Amino acid sequence: MAEKKVTLSKKDRMAVCWRSTFLQGSWNYERMQNGGWVYSMIPALKKLYTTKEDRAAALKRHLEFFNTHPYLAAPILGVTLALEEDRANGAPVDDVAINGVKVGMMGPLAGVGDPVFWFTARPIIGALGASLAISGNIVGPILFFVLWNVLRIAFLWYTQEFGYRAGTAITDDLSGGLLQKVTRGASMMGMFVIGSLIQRWVSITFTPVVSTVKQQKGAYIDWEKLPAGAKGLKEAFTQYAAGRSLSETKVTTLQDNLDQLVPGLAALGLTFLCMYLLKRKVSPIVIILGIFVLAIVFHVIGLL
Repeated sequence: MAEKKVTLSKKDRMAVCWRSTFLQGSWNYERMQNGGWVYSMIPALKKLYTTKEDRAAALKRHLEFFNTHPYLAAPILGVTLALEEDRANGAPVDDVAINGVKVGMMGPLAGVGDPVFWFTARPIIGALGASLAISGNIVGPILFFVLWNVLRIAFLWYTQEFGYRAGTAITDDLSGGLLQKVTRGASMMGMFVIGSLIQRWVSITFTPVVSTVKQQKGAYIDWEKLPAGAKGLKEAFTQYAAGRSLSETKVTTLQDNLDQLVPGLAALGLTFLCMYLLKRKVSPIVIILGIFVLAIVFHVIGLL
């Protein structure tokens, strides 16, 4: 009588997907995410292997080094589930094959996760929620929380299912030029989004006065000639809306000149400087503290 084939049900795979949410809950410097990976695999390993020895061997097998983008671990989980299922049913799949697939996929996929999620999806959703929150709308943070988690959970589940059904064939799909095209496209989109967010969220104002010019009569509001009371206020608002200055002298600051050349030039330059320092392996903490200290110094000397 043929031995009954062991298969992972949808419930088993959903349990693995849910546990993968906590992939980064256990870190160590030697093997990175291996603890979270094993925790994710436990429901499947319990279903596939019945003896204590087989389960122990499977747990030990998945305690090897693992590190990738937390969301892009889902397709790797799917492929690994398919391999473990084949192995439990007698297929000649050894430890080297399983770990080889994991190692071969985790590197390329790690490069896709950052531009797609951290540099594209989250800034777009965050900007949408922040724009509502700034106006005092409580829907802003709720919208960000709901949209981000719907995107995250849906991606985890469907990419894990894709990996499970495709099995080892997924490695062939990702080894060609498709992965590079996806990474490049996501990086370009992320840079466009970051560029637009710089103009909106980063503000640097240089306060040194470049010139002070006395304006001609009619170019400013003559407060002494305004009528008293509400009529005077109304007339002042009307003249200001018509383009008249509030004072007799026009003060031009360094920031005014920079805005006439390229609006947001200083903010863009600061962003490029941070990117350069990060590329030179400078610690982000050092960069943040450096910007904080420089901002205080520049404010004290009157530059900002």
